[in-house]
Amino acid sequence: MMTDLAAGIRYVVLGQRWLAQHPGRYGRALLPALIALVLYAAALLVLLLNAGALAAWITPFADDWDSPWRGLVRGLAVALLLAAGLSLTVLTFTAVTLVIGDPFYDALSAAVEESEGDCPAGPERPLWRELWAAAVEALYVLWRATLWTVPLFLLGFVPVIGQTVIPVIAFAVSGFFLTLELVCYALGRRGIEVKERLRLLRGRRWLAVGFGVPLVAAFLVPVAAIFLMPGAVAGATLLARDLMGAGPAPDAEPEPGPAPGPDLTKPAPARP
Repeated sequence: MMTDLAAGIRYVVLGQRWLAQHPGRYGRALLPALIALVLYAAALLVLLLNAGALAAWITPFADDWDSPWRGLVRGLAVALLLAAGLSLTVLTFTAVTLVIGDPFYDALSAAVEESEGDCPAGPERPLWRELWAAAVEALYVLWRATLWTVPLFLLGFVPVIGQTVIPVIAFAVSGFFLTLELVCYALGRRGIEVKERLRLLRGRRWLAVGFGVPLVAAFLVPVAAIFLMPGAVAGATLLARDLMGAGPAPDAEPEPGPAPGPDLTKPAPARP
């Protein structure tokens, strides 16, 4: 567990270092995250301005409660709404950014693999199909993440554990699914569908958590998300190569080699 957690954190650093060593790849990769940041900043501002009304709407049972209990419950509801909004922002921010920046990030991921050697060619599809596939995969990941987010949101109302254990679990879940989104280019290039990617990461879940959680924490700082996203894609590409053993695409045919010759290290059999 600890080894995989440390390895995941290391891939975060390696991805950022790769971008620092290849600054020519950095500029264009910033644009998708910048566009997504403007959209999400507006959405979070709307949530913040309406959080009180939403808290009152989801806690009608507290209408007749005396002070300070009504205020405490609704204050907790506001905090949980904002926490859920931030959590969903982290998850969907990456998905939307990856859809917007699909051509940029795919080229960046391929450049990382070429620098490491053994870059699969990947399927050749028109741009509209690439964008459609990216959107469908993003919705699938969001749906799977929501299956965790909603129960964790409700458990946040439980005293004590809702304010201690549940936020830690929520961060780990967010980190795992963030990693699932970011490995899409390297694993998709190998013909691995999103459900199989999920299975692969479950087998190395602490590696995925170790990679994703630092990025989740960093992405809570809005400006940081813009500058860290290209390095996150680069680091996820390196992580995906680890998952696959840096091997060729699963469907690739092995290249024919020379015909085996005699083993000159063994003595010739005795003649009768």
